[in-house]
Amino acid sequence: MNNSAITTDNIRVAVIGGGAAGMAAAAFAAYAGASVTLYEKNGPGKMGWKLAITGKGRCNVTNDCTRDEFLENIPRNPRFLYAAYSAFPPSRVIEHFEYLGVPTKVERGRRVFPESDKARDIVDALVRDLEYSGVTVVGGAVKSITKENGIFTVHMTHAEKPRDFDRVILATGGVSYPRTGSTGDGHRFAEALGHHPTALTASLVPLVCPGKLCPSMQGLSLKNTALTIVERASGKKVYDDFGEIMFTHFGLTGPMALSASARLLKVTPDKYDALLDLKPALDEATLDARLLSDFSKYKNRDLANALGDLLPSKMILPFIEMTGIPHDTKVHSITKEMRKKMVATFKAFRVPISGMRPISEAIITRGGIPTDEIDPRTMQSKICEGLYFAGEIIDVDGYTGGYNLQIAWSTAFLAGNAVAK
Repeated sequence: MNNSAITTDNIRVAVIGGGAAGMAAAAFAAYAGASVTLYEKNGPGKMGWKLAITGKGRCNVTNDCTRDEFLENIPRNPRFLYAAYSAFPPSRVIEHFEYLGVPTKVERGRRVFPESDKARDIVDALVRDLEYSGVTVVGGAVKSITKENGIFTVHMTHAEKPRDFDRVILATGGVSYPRTGSTGDGHRFAEALGHHPTALTASLVPLVCPGKLCPSMQGLSLKNTALTIVERASGKKVYDDFGEIMFTHFGLTGPMALSASARLLKVTPDKYDALLDLKPALDEATLDARLLSDFSKYKNRDLANALGDLLPSKMILPFIEMTGIPHDTKVHSITKEMRKKMVATFKAFRVPISGMRPISEAIITRGGIPTDEIDPRTMQSKICEGLYFAGEIIDVDGYTGGYNLQIAWSTAFLAGNAVAK
């Protein structure tokens, strides 16, 4: 962060929202010379609440990717983020947190985490930076924001006197994880100031699957698995990935399922299927040879007792049921046609998708302030001069892997520096 001297002729800036983007934007603005007040509805002690529970409490701070790789992982309005990424790329995010006393490490998929594996360290560093930069933090919910004669007035829900500001940054997040304070307030404020928020739906949310298939394997996690989402009617591929997926009592979760949800639109019970390649490293001929080898070893067993070398125990009976072969078929009587069915099932284990979990369980909100209403170079509103946006409130979102927090940091950097000019 730039530790340039703070001028005496300060611009008064209100930042609404004490999450990742709000805290970062407030500090950036203060260091750039503005007089900054940060409003957090949950109170000063609850800043960064959602950030503290991300990544199972580890906090995937960013992804150490190139610009093109970053844009490829933003399914909605990626080009809008070109300038933001260029101004504050992952390398600068990593340097920034190193400067704040939080060393990081890069893991599989170039995901970046704090070395301590503690999300709380990221939150604490941001809070310290607010204190160091001189940001004033006000607890309590903002009721409304009005603008008259070029001046913004922030009205609180409690008895505190309204305060005037020259500029406002809205960083209130979306509507996912509402218990952390993300309840759509910022969209309401923006609409009152002339904006037209899009519909808010869930993104990065678990998938719901009908029937007993997934509940029968509840708790089973598959790693090094290939996932393809197809439209059932046309067979068209809409998403593919490689990594980890988990079965639950309601369907599918884990990194691949969450990222797939960002690509699925208007999910209906008969629209999509998830196809899992359980042996992506083996082609069909090699897999058939492996089956022959195992069956030679277990030729006097029932089929249900001969697949333990190839499948987790929880998956054996559901797998056999999907092939249509009786589970008590003796291995020595398995025909070539039966093996063909098994190979096909290994390469495309079909899990129908009937819907998505509610938005309250989503990691990210899809939708928000339309990108064509925001200047991508500064994050300033094109409709209301002096109004800026940062983070999840904007209609951009990414897949899992640190891309959404990178959006938060980059847009906060642009907004924070622009408001002070």
